[in-house]
Amino acid sequence: MKQYLDLLDHILKTGVRKSDRTGTGTVSVFGYQMRFDLSEGFPLVTTKKVHLKSIIHELLWFLQGDTNIRYLTQNGVNIWNEWPYQSWLRATGQEQDLPKYSPEWKAGMKTFVDRINEDEVFAASWGELGPVYGRQWRNFEGVDQISQLIEDLKRNPDSRRHIVSAWNPKDIPVMAKSGLPPCHSLFQFYVAEGRLSCQLYQRSADVFLGVPFNIASYALLTLMVAQVCGFQPGDFVHTFGDVHLYLNHVEQANIQLSRLPRPLPQMEINPEVEDIFGFTYDDFTLVGYDPHPAIRAEVSV
Repeated sequence: MKQYLDLLDHILKTGVRKSDRTGTGTVSVFGYQMRFDLSEGFPLVTTKKVHLKSIIHELLWFLQGDTNIRYLTQNGVNIWNEWPYQSWLRATGQEQDLPKYSPEWKAGMKTFVDRINEDEVFAASWGELGPVYGRQWRNFEGVDQISQLIEDLKRNPDSRRHIVSAWNPKDIPVMAKSGLPPCHSLFQFYVAEGRLSCQLYQRSADVFLGVPFNIASYALLTLMVAQVCGFQPGDFVHTFGDVHLYLNHVEQANIQLSRLPRPLPQMEINPEVEDIFGFTYDDFTLVGYDPHPAIRAEVSV
């Protein structure tokens, strides 16, 4: 994963200081691209341990068209919790009393997640993120983009229109309920000599916390689509708009840069699954992942 370390180094050396929506501040560059040959291994960052369980469940959640965090929290995945929790605090007048990341805020988060898991009515009201990724992938103004993508890849693999967009201008104000309109906003598939490649355009990227997830998620999606369409995996190309390092992640980034990358693992997928919507968590096995220890960092909400 030298490509990822090169990106961290590039931002630290050439990035500019910018303010941001969260108030944390960033070091940012505009326009960058990485390429991963998926035949060389599964591109999961090795200079820190990455929580693959969250990546797999989130991707399955997207593919099912779900936009409520309840599926995620009930499967022990907490990567989306901060946004609806903060929205709930704001709506119930508790935001000023529970400063972000304070012990009281964290205790309140646990109570909030427990209620999401146990109370279906509460989850329906406060676990819903609005028409974010899953909705746009599966129902963009009535179009199931994923089903259409699979059909088109099988029927006309040389087409230049194998595109899925999560950026729906009409829904952006509604998506802001979660605090986060789509960051990974558009992706395109490309077939050449029987190999399927994917390019993602990501308008905004938290390079320390988010980007390792994004790389692995779209690499996995490419492997899944390749399998159900009868192709071999090609490249995953990751193209960025504003790619940034939050100022409270600089120390963590330097820790990663001090570590040597280790060999990439392999992702084994149940070969019997032929339907893109038929995958379950147990259909994926990661082999040979030997990362450096995890590095903790707070998400900026």
